[in-house]
Amino acid sequence: MATLNPVERATALGGAVAAAPLRLVGGLAAPARGDVARNVRRAIGITGKRAPMATDPLEAYLPPGGIARRVHADLPTMLIGGVSALLLQALHPLAMAGVAEHSSYQEDPLGRLRRTAAFVGTTTFGTVAEAEAAVAQVRRVHRRVHGVAPDGRPYSADDPELVTFIHVAEMSSFLRSSQRYGAQPLTRHECDRYYDEVAPVALALGADWVPRSVDEVESYLLRMRPGLYMGPQARAARDWLLRGVARRPGERAVYALVVAAAVGVLPGWARRELGLSAAAPIDLLVDVGAVAPLTRGMTAALRWLVGPPPDEALGPTP
Repeated sequence: MATLNPVERATALGGAVAAAPLRLVGGLAAPARGDVARNVRRAIGITGKRAPMATDPLEAYLPPGGIARRVHADLPTMLIGGVSALLLQALHPLAMAGVAEHSSYQEDPLGRLRRTAAFVGTTTFGTVAEAEAAVAQVRRVHRRVHGVAPDGRPYSADDPELVTFIHVAEMSSFLRSSQRYGAQPLTRHECDRYYDEVAPVALALGADWVPRSVDEVESYLLRMRPGLYMGPQARAARDWLLRGVARRPGERAVYALVVAAAVGVLPGWARRELGLSAAAPIDLLVDVGAVAPLTRGMTAALRWLVGPPPDEALGPTP
């Protein structure tokens, strides 16, 4: 089965949108959507049936009707949030040292993002047994990732504090992306529930403590900020992410929009530390006036395509 990177996936989806816009009207909408969605799934290497989700509360790792599933089911905002998380994680010198010295992210474009997506998908939608197996595999890998960072400090991927930071960077980025570009923003209470629901994943990975609410996440990042900076390894990762792997004009345009949206999802202080923030008025004008409207259009189109048509959304017939 062919595997395409997220840039190629987004490009394939965008091409499918452009190929048949007028057929998606009235009574023709559902069948056209089914045809296009199936073609798109084949184009991006999804040829089999969707993996079944654990729906039994006694078997599911995370609550079947929970907020985490609602957030993580939205592919477009997860893609944006994933790129944003990579940028935020790059600011932690110990996390970045582990990535730079123990991964081949430049030779395997966006492979880390895909692996993260696979892990998040399993722990979000899988059974307890499936999620525990995925956690065990990650912990085996983490045990091999250790060394000395450029600033002279030792690092280890199974360091509980590092596990907490990676978790918070990912989940906060997913949530911020969902709040900005998702189909329906969550309430404050629902955001708190999101952090509470995903906390067991980080604890299973070895964290001693993780924030479980919006206030706790904000306070945690404020505490961490003095130690987050753009060293040489972070600068190289930032430049690589901004440059991307796209070659054709269409791919470059889609990737540029995804990255611009991901930068907009970052907290302001992180954008400034990464050198990705212009003067405040210009920054706001570009984000609100150009990036946000274009991204909302793209995410709406992708969401419509990759979601199941009405007959599939109901699930298999008993």
